[in-house]
Amino acid sequence: MASTMRIGGLASGMDIDQIVKDLMKVERMPLDKLYQKKQLLEWQRDDYRSMNTLLQDLDNYIFNNLTLQSSMLKKKVTSSDESVVTATANSSAANISTTINVTQIATSATWISLDRVDSITVDTDTTLTISVTNGDGNPLATNPVTITVKAGATLDSVISQLNNDPNLGVTVFRDTQTGKIVITKKDTGSKASLVIGDNITAEFFKKLGFINAANGRKLEDTDGDGDVDAQDSFIAGTDAQFTINGFTTSRSTNTFTINGVTYTLKKEGTATITTSSDTDAMFNVIKGFVDKYNEVIDKINAKLKEERYRDYPPLTDEQKQAMTDKQIELWEEKAKSGLLRGDSILSSGLNKMRMDLYTKVEGSNITSGFSQLTEIGITTSPNYLDGGKLIIDETKLREKIQENPDAIYRLFNNYNTNDKTKTSYSEKGITLRLRDTIKDTISKVEQKAGKTIWTNQQFAIGRDLNNINDQIKRFEDRLKQIEDRYWRQFTAMEKAIQRSNEQSMYLMNAFFGGAQ
Repeated sequence: MASTMRIGGLASGMDIDQIVKDLMKVERMPLDKLYQKKQLLEWQRDDYRSMNTLLQDLDNYIFNNLTLQSSMLKKKVTSSDESVVTATANSSAANISTTINVTQIATSATWISLDRVDSITVDTDTTLTISVTNGDGNPLATNPVTITVKAGATLDSVISQLNNDPNLGVTVFRDTQTGKIVITKKDTGSKASLVIGDNITAEFFKKLGFINAANGRKLEDTDGDGDVDAQDSFIAGTDAQFTINGFTTSRSTNTFTINGVTYTLKKEGTATITTSSDTDAMFNVIKGFVDKYNEVIDKINAKLKEERYRDYPPLTDEQKQAMTDKQIELWEEKAKSGLLRGDSILSSGLNKMRMDLYTKVEGSNITSGFSQLTEIGITTSPNYLDGGKLIIDETKLREKIQENPDAIYRLFNNYNTNDKTKTSYSEKGITLRLRDTIKDTISKVEQKAGKTIWTNQQFAIGRDLNNINDQIKRFEDRLKQIEDRYWRQFTAMEKAIQRSNEQSMYLMNAFFGGAQ
């Protein structure tokens, strides 16, 4: 469309530009309402998404804490002498007392070169082959281990390469005073061995000071007799030897697990390990859930009851220009208020969560006296203004945890053990019910307000926004046409006035000129 030539009041003396602006201000009023409607929808969308964030946070807390035995059924372990033995226990460990008498600590095997070595020469790339057996007698997954030493490698670089090979599993260093190479197995146990894989490897280890290294021979068998004896520079690893509740046994490592309890032997001596239920851990997890739940329903209820100020529509850009930042902030605080007031999706979700919490959990796994929250000391606030917040009787809850922590875990996590997918509502533990309700509510909110990775076309408010954007575009095109029309009309008027002025001037000049 060709642009309209605009004449701004030169002939009439009128401020045509301001007149057109004032006229367009009236014409723009429907467009401003469209922009305000769009802004309200965007605010409402963001409010919905913030509610979903709250619900997702609650669901994450439930999953990471209430559903995991490792969080709910923690064990407390004490040792009468932690310098001898320490221990930890998983949730399946029984509450028992165990006495351990440690007679020997597991140690690592160590190989020491016979000759002093100050440097080595590597003329060509050399591939070393070594069969490695751990201290428990099991060969490594990569067995034999192959290591390629590049031509020109130095003694330090070779030592570094041996240290950094995860398959070899050793720590290597050179004693600067004696010049000897020391190789120590990283794991402990009496059955560790390093066996030379071929003649090339044997010759290379001779360069490292192991003078009797030979193909197929254990590195420690330096005299070639096939045995380890006093002539060999080898310190054999040892197994841990101990007596546990009167039973003598051994392990290749100092850390081992028996019946869910992991023991770590520190030194020779005797200690008693006591395992008991960690009442504080379960109490803190449940209290954390109650606090999180109360926070979520408090914020959602606040949104559902928020006052709606219809006399405070979103501000236009022009209105903002005439206001201070503080005035804009206070205005928009009221304009944003109440956009989720009485929302049926969120109201329904809260009501369903309350039912999930207080409907009795049934099933053969449920222990009498542990089928409802009220039975373990968790009730609803009697103040209706609290909107269903939970209250904990801490003394009663601790007593019930001490009495039967497994029963409390099942109250929260019960399901049909024959077929979890066919668990009825009454059989479902509280966390299963809540997570189902939260998931359903989040899904409904997403259908209404979407999520950040969705396009507008995928949710209801987004589709409304698309429609408004289309209306805005059409209306803006129409306003351009209206503004051009006003300017054409005023330009035509200016031209007419100009012609009239020119004719009047001509006549006056002619008249007065003739009189002379």
